Amino acid sequence: MTAQPARRRLGLWMATALVVGNMIGSGVFLLPSSLAAYGPISLVAWVLTAAGAILLALVFARLARAYPKTGGPYAYARKAFGDFVGFQTAWGYWIAIWAGNAAIAVAFVGYLAHFWDALGEDKVLAAGVGLAAIWLLTAVNAYGIRQGGAVQVATTIIKLVPLLLIAVGGIFFVKSGNFGEFNASGGSAFGAVTAVAALTLWSFIGLESATVPAEDVKNPEKNIPRATVAGTAVTALIYILGTVAVLGLVPAAALATSTAPFADAADAAFGGWAADLVAAGAVISAFGALNGWILLQGQIPLAAARDGLFPRVFARTGRDGTPIVGLVVSSVLVTGLMVMNYNASLVDQFTFIILLATLTTVIPYAYATAADLVLLATDRAAFSGGRLARDAVIALLAFGYSVWAIAGAGYEVVYKGTLLIFAGMPVYAWLKYRDQRTTDRTTRPGKPEPPAQAA
Repeated sequence: MTAQPARRRLGLWMATALVVGNMIGSGVFLLPSSLAAYGPISLVAWVLTAAGAILLALVFARLARAYPKTGGPYAYARKAFGDFVGFQTAWGYWIAIWAGNAAIAVAFVGYLAHFWDALGEDKVLAAGVGLAAIWLLTAVNAYGIRQGGAVQVATTIIKLVPLLLIAVGGIFFVKSGNFGEFNASGGSAFGAVTAVAALTLWSFIGLESATVPAEDVKNPEKNIPRATVAGTAVTALIYILGTVAVLGLVPAAALATSTAPFADAADAAFGGWAADLVAAGAVISAFGALNGWILLQGQIPLAAARDGLFPRVFARTGRDGTPIVGLVVSSVLVTGLMVMNYNASLVDQFTFIILLATLTTVIPYAYATAADLVLLATDRAAFSGGRLARDAVIALLAFGYSVWAIAGAGYEVVYKGTLLIFAGMPVYAWLKYRDQRTTDRTTRPGKPEPPAQAA
């Protein structure tokens, strides 16, 4: 018998690059403008968010080590709590992806406005360019074009260059007068930190990336935890240093309305050439991130549909196995979200949409951390080698952080996000009704057996 070729597997460095590359998309490039209204107190929230993200990373790493299957939060929640919570997790995660794609498109247009001034003034034009990018990439993914590993590495490098330029080089040019009032929110320090924490968590969405291809990671018991935690820690350091530099380089009033804060910071520190370099890097980074997440917006409903937890239509694929229905339906929803908010400024659009997307992501995170607690108690054999008390404390802290982040999203976002989650319940009820009807038809008394097929 001919020996099968060895399966290529991801090592520690590639897994770490996957984590960093998926987290650094578009959020951090526009986020300083959203944080300007709060002042330097936002740095406290960055530190707390980084700590919370590492706790979440530890939970996902442990779950992936115990259950090396694809699906991420959805798979863990379904295993611990059954189909209903599994459905809610998939539903919320799917909403987070297509809502997040709207935010990425807004950030893409915001940095493109650095080269095309009309985008910062003409809201209809800005919305049109964002929608054009979404549908272009939807068409690309519908054709089944696969991105190579070299493209992924190159995109990650491009993402890091402008951030490192500001985080490392720009820090030497900061002016203390630009920072403004420490807590500029006008409210309590706790309220400001809580609100900012919900915003900054958006930049860490994707920290679970190394857990998704668990079966393809070399020595997953060690490499997934290391890649997840190390990737999250490195990204957090870049984010915090970059935010310090931007706050110290751009006056608070100008920063609050900037559509390209890192480019403005580069201009203040190094001159126009650096601003153009940063803006170009941010445009390419946002466009690449939009492409990757549009790919996922079709995969999540595909996976759930194959498990019978989404309408069957989402399981339909094209010639190359691409989930065309999921791609198109998701992009229609992205379009609707952008059209409803096109009249707001780019910064206001971005702020609202990332809060909504973060909320619908953190709810699945909360389910996953709770699943970790349940599985630690009911399936201890799967977590052999771990320390039960330590692991339970980490899961409890990660769950508490998730709940705190949900609270920080604000009443309006929690209200609208909760309605979106509840909107899925009739869908789940219909799916169960459909399955029961199918079962009744196949088990109906007296139903004649189908004729045997000819050999």
